[in-house]
Amino acid sequence: MKFYLISLLVVSGAAYSAAPINDASSSAAIAEQLNQLKRLMQARGAAQVNLQQQLVEVQDELSELKGESENQAHKLDQIVERQRDLYIEIERRLTNIQAPKQTPVANTTTTPTESSYSASLSESEAYDQAVNLILKDRRYDEAIPEFKNFIKSFPKSVYIANAHYWLGQLLFNKSLFADAKTHFDQVIRNHPKSTKRSDSMLKQATVMQKLGDKNAAKTLFEQVISEYPDSTSASLAKSRLASL
Repeated sequence: MKFYLISLLVVSGAAYSAAPINDASSSAAIAEQLNQLKRLMQARGAAQVNLQQQLVEVQDELSELKGESENQAHKLDQIVERQRDLYIEIERRLTNIQAPKQTPVANTTTTPTESSYSASLSESEAYDQAVNLILKDRRYDEAIPEFKNFIKSFPKSVYIANAHYWLGQLLFNKSLFADAKTHFDQVIRNHPKSTKRSDSMLKQATVMQKLGDKNAAKTLFEQVISEYPDSTSASLAKSRLASL
C-alpha cells in the first residue's frame, strides 16, 4: 500500500511538471505567428508606399507631358498667325502694286520721337515702310512709332484698319494689353469689312483673357466662331475656348 501511494505521487508530479512545457511551446508558436503577421503587414505597408510613390511619379510625368503639349500647341498657333499675316500682306501688295500714290499733308508737329518717319512718303510707301519693319527687318520696337505716325497722318487710309491691327499686335507682344485693346477695338467697331477684323477679335479675346476677364474672352471667341466659321481665326478660337 505504501509503495502504491509513492508511485501515485511520482506519476502525479511528472504530469504536473510536464504542463508548463506544453504551455511554453504554445506561447512560442503564437509569438511566431504574431511575428509573421507583423512582417506581412510591414511588407504590405512598404508595397503600398512604393505604389503610391509610383502613382505620384506617373501623375507628375503626365502633367509635364500635358504642359509640353499645350506649349507646343501655343507655338503652333503663333506660327500659323505669323504665316497668315505674311500671306495677307503679300497678297495686298500684289493687288495694290499699281495703286496711285497720294501726297500726304506735311506734319508740322513732328517730335524727336517721330524722326524716323518721313513726311515725304506716300500713303502706300509709309504703310509698306512700317510693315517691313515687322515682316522683313523684325525691328518691332521701331515699328511702333511708324504705325502711330501712319495712323496720325493717314486717318482715312485704306490701310488704316491694318495699321491699327499691327499696332495692336506690337503692343500686345510688349504686354501693353490695355493699349493693344484700344487698337483691336478700332478694327472691330469701325471696320466691319476689314480682312483683319476676325484676327482683331481673336487677339482682343486673348487680351481680355490676359486681363483676367474670362467672360469677355469667351464671348469674343464665340463671336469669331459665329461670324467667321470657316476662317483660321475660328479654328484658333475653338482651341482657345476649350482651354478656358
